[in-house]
Amino acid sequence: MKKLLMLCFCVGLLCALQTAAVAQIKYKVLATKKTSTMQKELNEMADQGYRFQGVSGGETSFGGSEVVSIMSKDPDQKGNFKYILLATSRTGTMQKELQEAGDNGYEYRGQVVFKTTFGGEEVVAILEKDPNAPIIKYEYKLFATKKTGTMDKELNEAGDAGYSYVGVTVGKTAIGGNELVVITRKKYKSM
Repeated sequence: MKKLLMLCFCVGLLCALQTAAVAQIKYKVLATKKTSTMQKELNEMADQGYRFQGVSGGETSFGGSEVVSIMSKDPDQKGNFKYILLATSRTGTMQKELQEAGDNGYEYRGQVVFKTTFGGEEVVAILEKDPNAPIIKYEYKLFATKKTGTMDKELNEAGDAGYSYVGVTVGKTAIGGNELVVITRKKYKSM
């Protein structure tokens, strides 16, 4: 009887160790030259249980400029995430699109400046939504300037109004020159 109990204990321990070894975090690297392709790939991976972790853009060893996103799949992770990717060379357009996404329950997750195939640059923002979670709506405010001193003043005014910083990029604007782009947000007061 003791041998049978010891055998059952060992088999149980082995099963537990094997389960722990299987329950590891998986990663997926997505890289593309087209921002529209990135949104499609983000959502395809989300359908397989992956969640967005970060984004970067620039010259890769594959030749040319690419948007690169990292996604992870954690067995303890809950959620059925959906993604939208906003890409524009005009900050006014980005402000409008950010707010529309915020009104629909999407939350900011990352941003990057990406060189387009036409030689220009776009600000790219990735937003996430879990359709099964309670919706938290945000009011987004985007600031864009060529002067850091101006940005300092605008961010402090936004902070006084309850906005929190979420991301920053520097890149060329549609009209030329470098532009500092900062995105802030605050929760809507009444839900």
